[in-house]
Amino acid sequence: MRFMIMHKNDPNTEAGNPPPMEIVNRMGAFIGEHAKAGRLIDGAGLGASKTRTRLVFRNGQCTAKPGPYRGEHELPAATLLLKVRTREEAIGWAERYGKILGDGEVELGKVNEPWDIGLMPPPENPPLQILLIEKADQATEAGGRSPQQKSALSRLKTEMTKAGVLVRSLGLQPSAKGKRLAFTNNNLRVIDGPFLESKELIGGFAVMELSGMDEAIEVCRRYAEILGGTLEIDVRLVEQDDGATAVA
Repeated sequence: MRFMIMHKNDPNTEAGNPPPMEIVNRMGAFIGEHAKAGRLIDGAGLGASKTRTRLVFRNGQCTAKPGPYRGEHELPAATLLLKVRTREEAIGWAERYGKILGDGEVELGKVNEPWDIGLMPPPENPPLQILLIEKADQATEAGGRSPQQKSALSRLKTEMTKAGVLVRSLGLQPSAKGKRLAFTNNNLRVIDGPFLESKELIGGFAVMELSGMDEAIEVCRRYAEILGGTLEIDVRLVEQDDGATAVA
């Protein structure tokens, strides 16, 4: 079973501070262990809200809200990893994506690169990696988009892949099949879905192939301990037929 494990943004990240090297090294070892075992499919950290853009679609119109901002409606339904030259290019693709969905929201968040967390000097003119987050709504929480929307999104993703923009996409199953893990000093409280909302911005995620929810929770215990032991993590099942492994 494939899971997306998402930890929430914290004040240190929101302030734009790079994580301590001890955390970087421990997380690197954790990721390397699971990658070597074939369990890690994907993963990334996201920058502060000042590096993000929220697109709100209402009555056929799109309003862009650049960060910084506080979390509002942050429950995801799908993610697309984009590789673009500029943020404006990413916004252009996201506008086309959002207009297919109708009324709703998508968010664009810059993915942290090795130079963003102090592991190496930045290269000259690197491409931007942007995570497009489609926010959940009544349709996705009920089981999915309409056939017409699915067809239109599939055509757009094909176009994005041919343009070298879409790296991979992941659809999430409704939150009723997920868990919210609230850690306080490494003590765990498990909250069953569905979730009416999530008001905390996603700070980062890992996609892993695991035996089931029990194993996912055990993985999250270590994940949380590395990140300080007091945080919130959402665990969501990934749709298996959403082109999750497609790479441009």
